[in-house]
Amino acid sequence: MSEERPPSLGRRLAAEAVGTALLLSTVVGSGIMGERLAGGSVGLALLANTLATGAALVSLILTFGPISGAHFNPAVTLSAAWERGLSWQDAPRYVGAQLVGAMVGVLVAHAMFELSPFSFSQHARAGSAQVFSEYVATFGLVSVIWGSSRLRSSAAVAVSVGCYITAAYWFTASTSFANPAVTIARSLSDTFAGIRPSDVPGFILAQLLGAASATLLFRWLVPTRPAFAPRIVAHRVESVAKRGEGA
Repeated sequence: MSEERPPSLGRRLAAEAVGTALLLSTVVGSGIMGERLAGGSVGLALLANTLATGAALVSLILTFGPISGAHFNPAVTLSAAWERGLSWQDAPRYVGAQLVGAMVGVLVAHAMFELSPFSFSQHARAGSAQVFSEYVATFGLVSVIWGSSRLRSSAAVAVSVGCYITAAYWFTASTSFANPAVTIARSLSDTFAGIRPSDVPGFILAQLLGAASATLLFRWLVPTRPAFAPRIVAHRVESVAKRGEGA
C-alpha cells in the first residue's frame, strides 16, 4: 500500500481559512447569543462565550489538524516556522488565510444575527493590565501546544488547547484573545466579543512576545522538541515541498 500523500498547500490554506472562519463565528456568535439571553448578566454571557469557544476549538483542531496543523493563529504559525515545523515561505500564506478566514467568520456571525456586515467595536480594552494579560494568555497557549505535543497525539493537543483557552477566559483580565487574527477580526464587531481598533496594536505586540517567549522557553526545556514538533503542530508540512505540491 502506497504512503498517503500529504495535503497540498492549497488544501492546507483552505483548511486554515475555513477553520479560522468557524472559530470566529463561534466566538462572535456565542457572544451575541449569550448577551441576548443572559438577562443583563455579563458573567453569564461570558460563561456561554467561554464554553462555546473551548468546545469549538477542540472540535476544529481535531477536524482540520490532520490537514493543516490547525493553527488558526498567526502567533502559532510563526512559532511553528521558527521551530522548523513550517517553512518560512509558507508561513505568510498561512497568516493570510487565517486573516481572511477570521473576517469571513465575523461576517457569518453578523449575518446569522441580522447585524451589519462589519461595525467597528467600541469595546475598550486598554491599559497595561489588559496588554500584560495578552502576553500571559499567549505565553500559556503556546506553552501548552509545545508541551502537549510531546505526547505525540493530535487529540492531546486539541483537548489541551481547548481546556486552556476555556480557563484563560477567566483568569486573564483581557479574556484571552491570544491570537492576532482573532484580535483584528473582533475589532470589526461592535458586539460582546469586540475590541476597540485602537487597542489592537498593543494586544498583537503582547501576543507575539508571549508566543516568542514560550517558544524560547520550550527550546531550552525540551531540546529534542523540534524533531517531533513538525509532526504535531504542522502535520509534516515540510515534506510537502520535498514531494511536490498536488492539485
